[in-house]
Amino acid sequence: MTRKFENRVAFVTGGSRGIGKSIAEIFAEEGAKIAIIDINEEALQEVHTEFKEKGFDILALQANVVKTEEVEAAMEQVVKEFGALDILVNNAGIIRDNLLFKMTDKDWDQVIDVHLKGAFNTTRAAQKYMVQQKYGRIINISSTSALGNPGQANYATVKAGLQGLTKTLARELGKFGITSNAVAPGFIETDMTKATAERIGVPFEDFLKAGASKIPVGRTGKPRDIANAVAFFADENSSFVNGQVLYVAGGPTN
Repeated sequence: MTRKFENRVAFVTGGSRGIGKSIAEIFAEEGAKIAIIDINEEALQEVHTEFKEKGFDILALQANVVKTEEVEAAMEQVVKEFGALDILVNNAGIIRDNLLFKMTDKDWDQVIDVHLKGAFNTTRAAQKYMVQQKYGRIINISSTSALGNPGQANYATVKAGLQGLTKTLARELGKFGITSNAVAPGFIETDMTKATAERIGVPFEDFLKAGASKIPVGRTGKPRDIANAVAFFADENSSFVNGQVLYVAGGPTN
């Protein structure tokens, strides 16, 4: 039985932990060759070892999405190694949460750079390969924070920006057989949500319970929930789904 992403090459940014790792894993399980980039060398090595032990075909490269030359070099290496680049997932991200009057220029600039400049760098580098082969899937990881969230003026701005980028790419690249969509996670159990709990001084377990109590399905999300949504957009059978934002949050969003 042919696996869903057999003979496809998926490139995931921020793929060493949490949501990014889960996305890379679901592609690998379905037969794709996987390339991940991250700035965390130790975490990259751990994922590389783990995936190799599972028999996955993986290339783990240290690169900073903010640095154009590093992104282009990594992508060139992936295409040279695997022969193509079919799926790009822009997942790399950071948080520097604070209320607006406490937020520094550095807090703002770092979040803008990693999320928006990072997605711009990787997408611009990837599209030339996708246009040549007349096929591609671009999936941007947005967030329910795009709708507004106190203490996250920077993060909400970039996640809304990624939705605008997604819809623009859909219009520009659709004629080349390339679709662009976004997944917007709600409350997902990751290191990032742990950091949020620490910032507001709440034990993580209490933070999870409080979050689950507000979600219609009665639980918080797991990284795999997001990976499943990404896999839907990346599927060959989703070629008529383009420029969409899917909120994966356990219920309606405002």
